Amino acid sequence: MLLILTAILFDIIGIVLLAGGGWLVALGGSPYYLVAGLFFLATGIFLFLKRPVAIWIYAALILGSLAWAVWEVGFDWWQLGPRGGIIVLLGLWLMLPAIRRPLGFSSPTGQIYPATWLPLAVACGVAVVVAAYAMTRDVRDIRGSLPVAAMNATPALGGDVPPGEWHQYGRTPYGQRYSPLDQINTGNVGTLQVAWQYQTGDVKLPDDVGETTYQVTPLKIGGTLYLCTPHNWAIALDAATGQEKWKFDSNSGMNPDRQHQTCRGVTYWKDPAAAAGAPCAERVYLPTSDARLIALDAATGTVCTGFADNGVLHLETGMQYNPAGYYYSTSPPVAVGGKIIVGGAVNDNYSIHEQSGVIRAFDIDTGALLWNWDSGNPDITTPLQPGQTYTTNSPNSWSVSSYDEALGLIYVPLGNQVPDQLGMNRSDNVEKYSSSIVALDIQTGQVRWVRQTVHHDLWDMDVPAQPALLDITKEDGTVVPALVGPTKQGDIYVLDRRTGEPILPVTEFPAPAGAIPEDFTAPTQPVSDLTFMPDPLTEKDMWGVTMFDQLACRIDFRRLKYEGRYTPPSLEGTLVYPGNFGVFNWGSVAVDPERQVMFGMPTYLAFTSRLVPRDQIPPKEQDEKGSEQGLNRNEGAPYGVFMGPFLGPLAIPCQAPPWGYVAGADLRTGKIAYKLKNGTVRDMAPVPLPLKVGVPGIGGPIITKGGVAFLGAAVDDYLRAYDVTTGDELWQARLPAGGQSTPMTYTVGDKQYVLIVAGGHGSVGTKPGDYVIAYTLP
Repeated sequence: MLLILTAILFDIIGIVLLAGGGWLVALGGSPYYLVAGLFFLATGIFLFLKRPVAIWIYAALILGSLAWAVWEVGFDWWQLGPRGGIIVLLGLWLMLPAIRRPLGFSSPTGQIYPATWLPLAVACGVAVVVAAYAMTRDVRDIRGSLPVAAMNATPALGGDVPPGEWHQYGRTPYGQRYSPLDQINTGNVGTLQVAWQYQTGDVKLPDDVGETTYQVTPLKIGGTLYLCTPHNWAIALDAATGQEKWKFDSNSGMNPDRQHQTCRGVTYWKDPAAAAGAPCAERVYLPTSDARLIALDAATGTVCTGFADNGVLHLETGMQYNPAGYYYSTSPPVAVGGKIIVGGAVNDNYSIHEQSGVIRAFDIDTGALLWNWDSGNPDITTPLQPGQTYTTNSPNSWSVSSYDEALGLIYVPLGNQVPDQLGMNRSDNVEKYSSSIVALDIQTGQVRWVRQTVHHDLWDMDVPAQPALLDITKEDGTVVPALVGPTKQGDIYVLDRRTGEPILPVTEFPAPAGAIPEDFTAPTQPVSDLTFMPDPLTEKDMWGVTMFDQLACRIDFRRLKYEGRYTPPSLEGTLVYPGNFGVFNWGSVAVDPERQVMFGMPTYLAFTSRLVPRDQIPPKEQDEKGSEQGLNRNEGAPYGVFMGPFLGPLAIPCQAPPWGYVAGADLRTGKIAYKLKNGTVRDMAPVPLPLKVGVPGIGGPIITKGGVAFLGAAVDDYLRAYDVTTGDELWQARLPAGGQSTPMTYTVGDKQYVLIVAGGHGSVGTKPGDYVIAYTLP
């Protein structure tokens, strides 16, 4: 009976592979699955007939499959596994006595005749040896070292921030995410332990939108930490103990149309003209998800009623259209020179009648509008007059800006005009400023330079990250004030921040054509010499846990339109790689201004997008919630778009791992020194195995003078420390929730702390929470 059931199983597998393999061949794909289906079917038939030749046929299938797999992917264990795992396991199954005996492989006395089953044993043995060898190989990692010599022993760090403090999102106005502290170093970081833990009480609720996320990096000023929560509470904690000093609830409510429910940080400001200890002499500015900016007394958490409208600045002012939930501020504004400069996030792909992406500067004391820069109308920056409105749907800045007060410039990362995937009827100004880094005059808002990173963006390739500023020493000894701008497509732009001209070369390369008839594509796209862009995907890069879901991914790959990076959106469906998630996102990179190197976390996930004609879009459901994944309606446009990660039948990425790395690069030469797999599948897989595959992540790193980089971000719930020089992991701590926020470090007295907020991220599905955790040496 067992033999008959086994024969039926092999025939079913054969039929499935014949059907799927035939489909793949018809799409121009590999014939392997079709051939393998024939071998499975033949094996099943001869098993049913109790013919020993079945074993020889299956042994040939194992060896042939092994040869094909090594030819396709070499000795990459994670690629070999799905190609041969089931096949080898079934080979071992066929060697069971209950299968062999009915085939005549034993004498009446039970004696086994090795010659009849030896080919199967040899085939399985060879496959196991190859798998074991592949497990010892590291075919994806790049290993090397960053230079350790300080090119500038006294670098400009930006602003007047004491070494033990963290005054802005990236520590200083330069956004370097670099701390000059070195008490914690590569020699002792392995002994870090929890100093204190605090829970905010702001947790994800059942009615929240999917992307309710905790992305905050706290500030540390004096003895106090300042942070915000996803539902826009502001909290002050004692930096030494984690004890709560005050808490303010903005009552921003919940709106199902918000795509994001998050807060990346608050902004601190000290009034130089105010008397010490006077009310609101020091302030914390809290951005909210209902488009307000609230000024709070840093000492007490009470509202500073002298600012704007009783302490509240209403950011929807001046918008032609104002649908609730479509516009809000998720990132901390910039406080400089008596001004607070604010951008805003606009819902992607909801409607063509959305708010403007205008950048505005307000008087930091009174809230009066001082200037406004609207990329749809960039030349007129004088304050908007009552009754006038900003340009609808102009490119927005939802991330964090940096500034150089000596140069009088603020550096703004810009996104795209919505709808992201439709480029028809964009104005010349939109075409110029979309997906770019723009330098604005702090005093007037006038454009000083612009550097576009994608032409005619049809892929949601916003510039997502805060630019990092540092001085770079060139080979001839000259020092250039530089800007480092990470992008979703993986390019790292290293520019002269005075002019926007490249320090590392930027080259235009031909790009795919073939947009829908109403649209067009740019003939070329820029690529920086320092780039983490991935190689184009091919069919052999498709992956799965088994050969079956791998086959499904191969079929989907062949069905999608794909001609490499910047393949335009289509009605049949387009593969977007790098995907909307980005190689780099809002977490940016960390730079060491002494060594003039960077540390980052490149992530590789393919997405798909499919344009949906207006008459095929169903009415909005009553309980439908905002999301960037799934159907994006683009109300008022001729097409909606259906988009999301490129996943297989088991909801895992269709492309082979690794999906995430840590990497180091020399900013002077543009050379990548190392690129190492980062993170395990412990919190991705049904069985919590800590297999180091290299997993996706979102969040950012920091670097310290002690030679250590700290990073959470990955979809397994750990905070890790790395050697900046080599990328080697030195320490890890298990977190109670997802660590998709950027850490920070500070001192109290003579003790250095490292802190991370662990609250999870809706887009990547990590565990939600409300934890603030500080670590220190014993």
